[in-house]
Amino acid sequence: MWEEEILGECIILLRNVCLQINVKDTWRWHMDTSAGYTVRSAYQLLTTQDNSQVEGDDALVWHKHVSLKVSIFAWRLVKNRLPTRANLVHRGILLDAVAGCLLGCGDTERSQHLFISCGFYGTLWLQVRSWLGVSGPCIRSFCWNKGCFSKSPLKF
Repeated sequence: MWEEEILGECIILLRNVCLQINVKDTWRWHMDTSAGYTVRSAYQLLTTQDNSQVEGDDALVWHKHVSLKVSIFAWRLVKNRLPTRANLVHRGILLDAVAGCLLGCGDTERSQHLFISCGFYGTLWLQVRSWLGVSGPCIRSFCWNKGCFSKSPLKF
């Protein structure tokens, strides 16, 4: 099932690709067409982005004052790309029998459960937030209203 979703995403990405007869196909990294793709050029792209290019909720994730690894984690969290048990079952890596929360609460281990709704882990994150002195709207109400997490694993 997840392969079909990835295929659908690939088809969308390839819609604007123009093929030319008698021209050799090549991969091009638009950030550096001479050297091609490098991790360094990708890192520079992500860390030097003008904030005007990033809008809305993405500006909270891809902010220049947030470390890149935290931004990547937050992006994976919001896009439901963390290796939770539900996602690993969906990919066929784990069996359905082990998809539940480690604490045995009966809920499936999804990002939403681990970071918001779990009685233990959700409370733990609220305590971490308090310990860091982070104030503002409650993440639980924000995510429920904005629909931060998809209900099905790996939804595109």
